[in-house]
Amino acid sequence: MAESRPQSAQPGELPSDAGVPKVVVSRLSLYLRELQRLETAGQQTISSGQLGTLLGFSDAQVRKDLGFFGQFGYPGVGYRCDELIRAMRDILGTNQAWNVVMVGVGNLGQALLGYRGFGRQNFTIVAAFDADPAKVGHVVQGLTIQPLDELAATVRERHVRLGMIVVPAARAQEVADRLVAAGVEGIVNFAPVTLTLPPHVQNVGVDLAIELEQLSFAVTAKLAKAAEFPPATGSPGG
Repeated sequence: MAESRPQSAQPGELPSDAGVPKVVVSRLSLYLRELQRLETAGQQTISSGQLGTLLGFSDAQVRKDLGFFGQFGYPGVGYRCDELIRAMRDILGTNQAWNVVMVGVGNLGQALLGYRGFGRQNFTIVAAFDADPAKVGHVVQGLTIQPLDELAATVRERHVRLGMIVVPAARAQEVADRLVAAGVEGIVNFAPVTLTLPPHVQNVGVDLAIELEQLSFAVTAKLAKAAEFPPATGSPGG
């Protein structure tokens, strides 16, 4: 059966109102990673049911998510992995190279500088900054740590539109303000604090403690449910 969608948008094109829920965009990233893995393994096609099963979603959910963006399936075939990967990269904007600056080169910042997954999705950290004079001038993962005073000039010279904040919570807003003043349009914030940003600047917060809280809730809820409804043992009347 053909994968269906509303006919108001073309593949890779946002609907006119761009009213796409954030959770849908998050799932697109999961679909993309899985499709890239499958393509690397040599798989050429996949159905919505197969893709959903791999990621724990229903086939209807997969079709609904993709239906926000275009018609991708073929009758009797499903999706062609290479075509869907290209379409998703168009939708997510990773069909182009993105230069990124990082502010904060502590333990987490250094680990992120060494993460190779950014490059696979067309993100390149081109400069790293720190307020600690003892760190400035040191080379980490091929980048020389720069002082914050050079942030604005670097953003302009390297045509940077995205920034990463990896500093303590008390410094995060100050750093965000400097990134905005420099012209950065999107910020990933690893500091456990909510930033105040102008409407034209997009922001994604990554609080690892919150992620662990969500995981601990899921595990606790599962254990509580198991205690409430223990598996039956023995045979009826036995």
